Amino acid sequence: MANCLTKHIPNALTSCNLMSGCVAIVFALSANYSMALTFIVVGAVFDFFDGMSARLLGVSSPIGKELDSLADVVTFGVAPSMMIYTILLTIDKTGYNDILAAAAPYVAFVMAAFSAIRLAKFNLDERQTTSFIGLPTPANALFWGALIVGSEEYLALSSGSIYILLIMVFVSSWLLVAEIPMFALKFKHWGWRENKIKYVFLVSCLPLLLIFGITGISVIIAWYICLSVITSKKNA
Repeated sequence: MANCLTKHIPNALTSCNLMSGCVAIVFALSANYSMALTFIVVGAVFDFFDGMSARLLGVSSPIGKELDSLADVVTFGVAPSMMIYTILLTIDKTGYNDILAAAAPYVAFVMAAFSAIRLAKFNLDERQTTSFIGLPTPANALFWGALIVGSEEYLALSSGSIYILLIMVFVSSWLLVAEIPMFALKFKHWGWRENKIKYVFLVSCLPLLLIFGITGISVIIAWYICLSVITSKKNA
């Protein structure tokens, strides 16, 4: 009986991730960006523990892997895209071309599509066991959620914010599937030489949060991308 219950724990956690993503979408649609980000973070916590519990309990399964990707598409693909859609929908479009103003919000879902492609590639790519190729979807979702929560007023008032957001959507979509090696915060041992980039990154996170507040999460993700690119060029 215990074993029967145990094998369902990882999938239950993954399902909680999926439900968190659905709730985040509801809050995003009502322009409650803080709560949308909160549930994206909650989903990320469940996403972390579902994989960990599967490994600890020795109950990894093909269906769990597929369910995890489906949940991640919702929480880390559709939810942040919906936040972008809503803010593009509510931005003052006075002075913008009518076609651009009408179409701009829907461009947000390009990122959801690329998130799905990134997750499909991850499932098939055997190179990503200890690191990543391309930006992980949780990192991308946290970047956008924190950016919108921290800069909502600026984005709403800035005359060029639509162009800025659209360009950033395409850049994010490219980063999700780009052949750029990005380090993972996994430690096989604690030595400085092999882990110095990870230590530098972790030590820098707290000051960035203290300086920039909630927007600091976006700055941290951007810093993570920069460090990954620097590291990959050094190792090339």
